[in-house]
Amino acid sequence: MIPILDSKRQYAKIGKEIEKEVLEVLASGSYILGKHNKALQEEFANYVGSKFSLGLNSGTDALHLALRALNIGRGDEVITTAFTFVATASAIGLAGATPVFVDINPDTFNIDADKIEAAITPKTKAIIPVHLYGQPAEMDKIMGIAKRHNLKVVEDCCQAIGAEYKGQKVGTFGDFGCFSFYPTKNLGGMGDGGMITCNDQALFDRVVALRNHGGAVRYYHDELGVNSRLDEIQAAILRVKLNYIDEWNKARRENAYRYNELFAKYPEILTPKEIHDSYCVYHQYTIRIENRDEVHKLLQENGVGAMIYYPVPLHLQKLHKDLGYKEGDLPLTEKDTKLVMSLPMFAELTEEEQKTVVETVIKCLNMTKQKV
Repeated sequence: MIPILDSKRQYAKIGKEIEKEVLEVLASGSYILGKHNKALQEEFANYVGSKFSLGLNSGTDALHLALRALNIGRGDEVITTAFTFVATASAIGLAGATPVFVDINPDTFNIDADKIEAAITPKTKAIIPVHLYGQPAEMDKIMGIAKRHNLKVVEDCCQAIGAEYKGQKVGTFGDFGCFSFYPTKNLGGMGDGGMITCNDQALFDRVVALRNHGGAVRYYHDELGVNSRLDEIQAAILRVKLNYIDEWNKARRENAYRYNELFAKYPEILTPKEIHDSYCVYHQYTIRIENRDEVHKLLQENGVGAMIYYPVPLHLQKLHKDLGYKEGDLPLTEKDTKLVMSLPMFAELTEEEQKTVVETVIKCLNMTKQKV
């Protein structure tokens, strides 16, 4: 079996380092907001190039609290993409606002920046671009639109740690950058975790209070907040892993290029594209393929752990039925959600495994054609 991700291989290489740090935390007796949280926040901010960063419970909390800190809530609209994990839109709903979905650029799977302005109404307060699969969105266009219309920007970087657009790391363009440390991410913990980045002291202070039950001073609470802290053990683990993220991202890019070369003689396979002057970190390597569902089933049966992210776009989910969207409203999104399939992608993936994956994809595709 060639899995979509193999965390055990990563652990085999750095497990001793991680174990040393975890045992130190266990012995310290300091389990909440200890020295590792503080150090990770400084190291993470230095890595991405932001003034501030704050460890949180999850990437979902990062998105939710970013909107709260920007005073976005009931009666407000937030423009985003329907081609993403549900957390992007859930955060908007949790803040009390309404998501407004815009179609994608099929070359990148990201929100089509050229279609954003048409979705702006007097109720629009923010844009959440998602750097899907590790591919940066067109942040120069998006920030230009935000400036013209006085909108806030919250970047969903949950799949894109280390990705760059025109030499600048994602998470530093908008008012906030939101990251996830879910174990499958390029920088994954061994449990849930998230991080928020920003460059504004007042916004940072607001998020600090919101993540601590709405109080800047202990036992004094100014507004309704939440309990969202990055676990100290996770912070220690992530500090070790942060030292390797550039190496791992580089390996992912090399694996993506190898996939591209191996698929080059098969025009029926549409491989992912990188937009000009960007640095994609390939959280997923996602192809477009006909007979996707049948091919996916056959791949599972033949030992290739391909995955489908995401089979139902958010505007057509039951969660959002009250918004009034219907099939055909976002045609490019709807088309690609029927075609996309992600193949095994992780830093330790071998060349031989990639050759096997490609050969198996083509074999399974041909099998579906023979059934017609």
